[in-house]
Amino acid sequence: MNKLFTLFFLISISINCQNLDLINPENNIGVNNWSIVNDDVMGGISKSFLSINEDENLIFKGYLSLENNGGFASSRLSIDKEKLKGVKSFKIKFKGDGNTYKLRLRQGNRRASYSSDFISVKNKWLEVDIPVENFKPTWRGYTYSDYPAVEIEKINSLGLHISDKQEGEFTLEIEYIKATY
Repeated sequence: MNKLFTLFFLISISINCQNLDLINPENNIGVNNWSIVNDDVMGGISKSFLSINEDENLIFKGYLSLENNGGFASSRLSIDKEKLKGVKSFKIKFKGDGNTYKLRLRQGNRRASYSSDFISVKNKWLEVDIPVENFKPTWRGYTYSDYPAVEIEKINSLGLHISDKQEGEFTLEIEYIKATY
């Protein structure tokens, strides 16, 4: 009887902790349907690029400039609506340069996006888990406390973003981003 309970317990844990790969270049997941959105849409001159390196990780890199009222670089991955229904958190494994980045979620019918910061340590691999409730509505660098909460099942893009007056070169290497149910 005790073995049966243990087996049931382990099965229920694995069912309750399911992960969905959103970005996993080694398995060719999340490498297409990206777009770049930098501050040049508002007159800035920041540049960013996406690539896959020899270790089959996603590289988000570029130069963040504060000239011409600039100050952000970002990339967005289109995802199907309803794909994230029931998601509780996002797990990211990354190596950075010491800068602070944002994981951003966009809902097509809203002006604001929903962002959560994650901080890199130069040349060190880290894994962070960001609960959905940590995503705050932001628009043009401002956070809104009276804006509606994120509706995870209506999200249609996921993005990487750098801003907050961090002028200079940046490089973020992503091994994976997983959605956890």
